[in-house]
Amino acid sequence: MEGERCAFFSWKYGHYFEFLSAKDFNIKVRCTLCVGEKVLSTFKNTTSNLKKHLESQHGTVKLTERVPPRGPKQRAVTSAGPTSPKQQKLDFGAKPVSDEELKKLVAQYIVEEMLPINTVDSPSFRAIIKKIPTSVNAKLPHRTTFTSYLEKEFTEMERNFVGAKKVTLNEIDFVSTTADFWTANNRSYMGVTLHWISRTTLERHKVALACRRIRGRHTYDVIGTEIENIHSSYGLLNKVVATVTDNGSNFVKAFQEESTPKDDDVTFSDLSEILSAENESDGQLSLPPHRRCASHTINIICTRDVEKHLTTNAESRSVYRSSTAKCTALWTKSSRSTLASETVEEISKRKLLIPTSTRWNSFFDAVKRIAEIPMGELNTLCTKLGLKCFKDQEYQFLHEYCMAMKPLTAALDILQGDCPYGTLLPTLEVLMQKTQAVKDDLSRMTAIQIRFAGVLDDKDALLAAASCPKFKLRWLRDAGRREQVKQLLTAECCTTAPLANNPASVPSATTSSSQGEMDFFTFEAEPEEETYSAEKEVMDYLMSGYDLQILHKFPSIKTIFLKYNAPTPSSAPVERLFSLGGLVLTPKRNRLSDKRFEKLLLMRYNHCNLT
Repeated sequence: MEGERCAFFSWKYGHYFEFLSAKDFNIKVRCTLCVGEKVLSTFKNTTSNLKKHLESQHGTVKLTERVPPRGPKQRAVTSAGPTSPKQQKLDFGAKPVSDEELKKLVAQYIVEEMLPINTVDSPSFRAIIKKIPTSVNAKLPHRTTFTSYLEKEFTEMERNFVGAKKVTLNEIDFVSTTADFWTANNRSYMGVTLHWISRTTLERHKVALACRRIRGRHTYDVIGTEIENIHSSYGLLNKVVATVTDNGSNFVKAFQEESTPKDDDVTFSDLSEILSAENESDGQLSLPPHRRCASHTINIICTRDVEKHLTTNAESRSVYRSSTAKCTALWTKSSRSTLASETVEEISKRKLLIPTSTRWNSFFDAVKRIAEIPMGELNTLCTKLGLKCFKDQEYQFLHEYCMAMKPLTAALDILQGDCPYGTLLPTLEVLMQKTQAVKDDLSRMTAIQIRFAGVLDDKDALLAAASCPKFKLRWLRDAGRREQVKQLLTAECCTTAPLANNPASVPSATTSSSQGEMDFFTFEAEPEEETYSAEKEVMDYLMSGYDLQILHKFPSIKTIFLKYNAPTPSSAPVERLFSLGGLVLTPKRNRLSDKRFEKLLLMRYNHCNLT
């Protein structure tokens, strides 16, 4: 019972007794008013025995109450006696906030929480701000003045980006971008994000470059011009190794028409035509190589190609159409009727997911949610909603569909994450293996090979995967193809070998010593420096571990990794930019100007601290 609190130590007449000892639930004390050694015993949680002793033996004595100790907190007492006092902490919370600090804090709050700028005019908000201790001249400005302050902060952020970030980008040779269109409140915007890998830490970084209003039709020439303008405004024309977009025909055509040819492409041109068209070539665009969004391609496979495959097969056509029709009826009923939605939640204890065309994997997730409901409860739900019940064959088809589509959806989730471009080919190889391992009708579908035919043997994709330490060549099961990629990696190392490792490129030092002097000085022969070997670097790299930091030991492979893994496999980062845009450009803020919307969105996406 050591450490248990005792009522004696906080009793107002406790100073007339002397504490002796404590045992179990009792304590022993000595009365200082009695003659001799008068020892009394009482329970720890009460002082009634001691109070009776004072009333019976010392009733004529005028008792005085003990003065409580001064201070913010009294001493804590236990059965073992009073505890030692704790050291008091100094309070610095009352330090006043300056005018500049107050505006920065409020600006950070409004930008991070994506609130309207007129929040600063709200009486309740200003009442809260008044409770903050500030300096004499500190006060919160109103909307007009505060808008000017935000404009200044954005200019400072942009200057820091073009300054500090540009210094960082000058140290980086390879970057990539993602681009896409977004429509909200009858307005169209093009968003562009920038991605690169740090040479020192090997960590991925991203920032939002633009979210500009696009008027008129989204033709390929408009797209190409806008992307080039955004790249050139940040000095990135010669650094962007690839731009990732979706499979839209306008994006594909823009890059097919305007992309810069690769170094190994041979082009024959008529010199007279070049000279005659010198003035006309000023308007020619220069765009980086194009990469199609792998997540968008897999989503097309999961929807269009799977549906086409199932409807062209006589065995699966009828059961596919009937089961999806009943699922669609459930989704329509539960989304349009509150009573139906409550019935679904009452029976299945969960809400149904409604598929949307703008969200990847939404159809699979919606079907999976229905398939997770036991068949008895599912048919009970259909009966209560006045819908047709599911047959055994249809219910079984839903389960087989989910099982067959699971590898595709898992691959889509991996590729739309923040991963390097080298993740693409290993993911596709594993996806094809798992799809073929499923013994059903969908395993015979060849849409993956057809959709990704231009990627499976692409040089950039192969080098990106081989230069990733966690993949290397392990994802290649065919020995011949593994040797081919190894030779490709070796050849690339020869072209990117560091200058310091190439003895032939180092100029020989001049000397004025005569041959006679050199003959006089006879020393032991110096060991010959080991010349750079791309084969040895590749072999040592393949025999090393799988941690990303091992790339610091292999400079050529590290350069290959930085170049070919700068792009992302999908355009999901720019989609996330648009998700934030929907929270900024709400229907209540539809009068927000395009420039101000872009500034608020970029400040929010780039996590500007407004300092």
